[in-house]
Amino acid sequence: MRTQVVIVGSGPSGLLLGQLLARAGIETIILEQKSRDYVLGRIRAGVLEQGTVGLIEEAGAADRLHREGLVHDGIEIGFEGSRRRIDFKALTGRTVTVYGQTEVTRDLMDARAAIGAPTVYEALDVVLFDLESERPVVRYRKDGEDCEIGCDYVAGCDGSHGVGRRSIPERALRSYERIYPFGWLGVLVDQPPVAHELIYINHRRGFALCSMRSTTRSRYYLQCRLDEHVEDWPDEKFWEELTRRLDPDIAKNLRAGESIEKSIAPLRSFVAEPMRHGRLFLAGDAAHIVPPTGAKGLNLAASDVAYLSRALIRRYETGSSEELDAYPQKALARVWKAVRFSWWMTQTLHTFPESSGFDRKMQAAELEYLFGSKAAQTALAENYVGLPY
Repeated sequence: MRTQVVIVGSGPSGLLLGQLLARAGIETIILEQKSRDYVLGRIRAGVLEQGTVGLIEEAGAADRLHREGLVHDGIEIGFEGSRRRIDFKALTGRTVTVYGQTEVTRDLMDARAAIGAPTVYEALDVVLFDLESERPVVRYRKDGEDCEIGCDYVAGCDGSHGVGRRSIPERALRSYERIYPFGWLGVLVDQPPVAHELIYINHRRGFALCSMRSTTRSRYYLQCRLDEHVEDWPDEKFWEELTRRLDPDIAKNLRAGESIEKSIAPLRSFVAEPMRHGRLFLAGDAAHIVPPTGAKGLNLAASDVAYLSRALIRRYETGSSEELDAYPQKALARVWKAVRFSWWMTQTLHTFPESSGFDRKMQAAELEYLFGSKAAQTALAENYVGLPY
């Protein structure tokens, strides 16, 4: 079997890359080690930058997003019992859209199926060979049989534990990491959200976030210890603690209910460089992880795909590999800015176990400056709605 580009991973980045390349006439095969249902069962973030929405439009998969997505003009930040709104649209002219990552994945899967482009689910033991040659080879097992694909390029869109990054020799890879000393306990509930827009809360008991997936489904988060487990947090305890961290005006709007999903996610910042080895190119979580505080994870994957898809399309249209050669530098320049923003949001809004009185005063000064400075609010807004690419 032969194709032009093998894409490893059928999450949003792999599917989006596949759609953009297919619409440009480039042949792709997507390999996914899990089943379709498993991929759709992942609960992930759902705040999309305008640039991400534009790419999904280019991929021909935005109809349902435009019907059901919730366009938000800003966010609120709570501190010391009060809230301040950051008006993205007024400050930058741009907005974000709340639309679940699971729904993005489903729409891209359906769009790929509609054009008949192949995706191989439950492709096991994927191995990448000859990446530094002009003819890479990808081998895997499907239904007990050994399979092989020859290709021009490989895109590693298979997450932080995938074969993509593992296929780069250690000597050629540099990694940078920050582990945060807490996690996020997330609860999904079929109740209307407490407010129209997201509310981020800095509280002495720990960070909290009021988010949503639709007008009838809410997503709430509490900062928790890393040694805690979901079983330590029955629903009643979760709602009691969330109420403590909300100011009274918003707490009265909280509608509790039986959780339909509950999980704890650790937080970390991670970047692997250079995002390329020979004919292998990394995109999304395969190359970088950010804490969810700044809503950058899926959006960073989308910007990677924007750079990589354009570079591959140019390569096949003109024969020039100039943009492919520039891909790691372009992508990483934007990645590091998003890592910085996510780190800043996390530092500013969370309660760190080792924090001193000085550290708490610095957080208070940071937030008071933000609330009183249009320039500071504009900087936050520019980063949250997404830097250009």
